[in-house]
Amino acid sequence: MRSSEDPTQPIPIAAPQPRVDVDDLLIRVGRGDEQAFTALYDQVSARVFGLIKRVLRDPAQAEEVAQEVMVDVWRTAARFDRTKGSATAWVFTIAHRRAVDRVRSEQAGADRVRRVAARSAETPFDDVVETATARIEQQQVRRCLGGLTDLQREAITLAYYGGRSYREVAEMLDTALPTIKTRMRDGLIRMRDCLGVTV
Repeated sequence: MRSSEDPTQPIPIAAPQPRVDVDDLLIRVGRGDEQAFTALYDQVSARVFGLIKRVLRDPAQAEEVAQEVMVDVWRTAARFDRTKGSATAWVFTIAHRRAVDRVRSEQAGADRVRRVAARSAETPFDDVVETATARIEQQQVRRCLGGLTDLQREAITLAYYGGRSYREVAEMLDTALPTIKTRMRDGLIRMRDCLGVTV
């Protein structure tokens, strides 16, 4: 603020904050540095939550998984190797895997409930309908996958049916990571439109 005694004095400008090196923070966290963890949390937690929310689509579950991810980061930070990639990518890989695990867990639980309900009904007609519906859905997915480019189809198959991360898919297909991400996003949009899924 300007001095009330001398309004001609310029307003002081705050010095820019030094850029935080997330790799260094994570290395320090691996050594048990709690202050470094606080700084790392401030740097990445919002983006971790955003990534997980895009996968889960449920803010409450995303918040819970994001907290689990940050606990994982604290416990396993000593495993980080900066020669294999950036700290941000390492943290996001943990976040993506945790989010996918939660989706699979939720799906497995829903499948168990459906199986129990189907068994309790014990009507052959329901079994036939369920089997027929599953086959039709599989055929639709195969047909829609067939409409993708080779790179889109391979990337989506490796990621969603093979459980691979974006980086692993990029390495397996010998393709740049940004290209894989773009092709998968475009492919999933085409799959959604082909299957008639509304978001």
